[in-house]
Amino acid sequence: MNPINYAQLFQLALPQVIVVVTALIVMAIDLLFLRNRATRTRFAVAAGLASFGCAAAIARILLAPAQANILDGTLIANPLIYLVQIALLALTVFALLIAAESTFTDNVGEFVLLILLATAGMMFLVGSQDLLVIFISLELLSLSLYTLAAFNKRSLQSWEAAIKYYLFGGMSAAFLLFGFSLLYGFSNSTSLPVIAAASHGPALNPFLAIAIVTTAIGLGFKVAAAPFHFWAPDVYQGAPAPTAAFIASGSKIASFFIFFQIMAIGFAGAGGTAAFPQLLRGWIPVLALMTAASMLLGNLVAIRQTSLRRLLAYSAIAHAGYMLLAIVAHTQQSLAALLYYVITYALATLGAFAVISVVETQKGSDRLSHFDGLSRQAPVLSFCLAIFILSLAGIPPLAGFFGKFYLFATVLASTPRAADLLWLVVLAIAMSAVSLYYYLRVLKAMYVTPPAADAKDFRSPILSQVLVAVLAAAVILLGCAPELLLKPILAAIQASGL
Repeated sequence: MNPINYAQLFQLALPQVIVVVTALIVMAIDLLFLRNRATRTRFAVAAGLASFGCAAAIARILLAPAQANILDGTLIANPLIYLVQIALLALTVFALLIAAESTFTDNVGEFVLLILLATAGMMFLVGSQDLLVIFISLELLSLSLYTLAAFNKRSLQSWEAAIKYYLFGGMSAAFLLFGFSLLYGFSNSTSLPVIAAASHGPALNPFLAIAIVTTAIGLGFKVAAAPFHFWAPDVYQGAPAPTAAFIASGSKIASFFIFFQIMAIGFAGAGGTAAFPQLLRGWIPVLALMTAASMLLGNLVAIRQTSLRRLLAYSAIAHAGYMLLAIVAHTQQSLAALLYYVITYALATLGAFAVISVVETQKGSDRLSHFDGLSRQAPVLSFCLAIFILSLAGIPPLAGFFGKFYLFATVLASTPRAADLLWLVVLAIAMSAVSLYYYLRVLKAMYVTPPAADAKDFRSPILSQVLVAVLAAAVILLGCAPELLLKPILAAIQASGL
């Protein structure tokens, strides 16, 4: 093993260091100078400082060396990882801006600190191919999110969501750690490429088979894939809106990226096949079944929801199924499709939660009935929410349509016989059609149903209107000109040698 170059290590981890130092500075300023100010003012200052720190981290990434690899994948830098880290930082900024006008907690500095620590955890997570670093980064991310979910001390739903999130998260971490220990046991390494070399063979090693299942369970929890989705509806509904937006966006990108890395690189020699009905042993049929279950359960249960937050939660489970399709295909093109899909999904979801945050502040609830006649009370917010909902539904010319089209096309082209994964693509298309029903319910409430007779005046903050307008413009632009995002993703994948 080569000696550690600590200067190179620090240089490689400098963006994460900037984020952590920013977190400490924000908390110190809030505690020392702003404790007696209005909560809304403290949130605005903290969000502004934290956003500036994220921008500094992005600037550092843009100036970083093109390629680096420390200790056989313990910490890696390449154009693809840089692109994902920039996306994570940008989405963190949007989540912070959603929180800028919040009043749900007096512990403002601590809240922003945890947001930034979670971001640092995600950045380390996507920048490693070592099981130990991956697990530690996941736990830093998870522990931050568990606490963020409980930050609204005035809400019993927030406490309930955090407890469920923590309990299910602890179980998933146990499964994941058990799987990682088995991988280390039969490969004598924590490096994904070394594990891949050890997994090649004419027959599936029993320990490897167990490791595949337990790892899929642990990571399936992180991405809210069925049947490991139990936490998602309660957390989406009970957590503060900025926390729910952050969980539904940035953490999804990091989790799906590392899910792809572990399966496509670490289990490269034990894929199997998902050709129905001749399923062969390996990780591909395991994920294929999770994919089908997620699409079915997420879309069918979403039909009965009366809370927009819970509707988005079950929608997220369904979208997890679509994104797992790209991992099942595990090609360069499917990785590009996955990243395009998850980034544009995150933008639409962030925008939806930004609107939900305003509606909850004005009307006290996220029930669909409280969105009745919203187009007459807040035309900008309602129009932008319609853009986000239609993008999630996959309606052209929005980003969600191209994301689904490109994803399904790359999955069909990923195998020598397109029919091998055809059953999953057909199921995905059918479930996308089902999803139109519950998405259109939201549009009906806003544009068809009149507001309640006793509806009060609705105040839309300027910052919120600007924020959702920017996100809506991004969703429209990336749908009409997808190459603006897809071209850099494909170039980064090629330059990274994946």
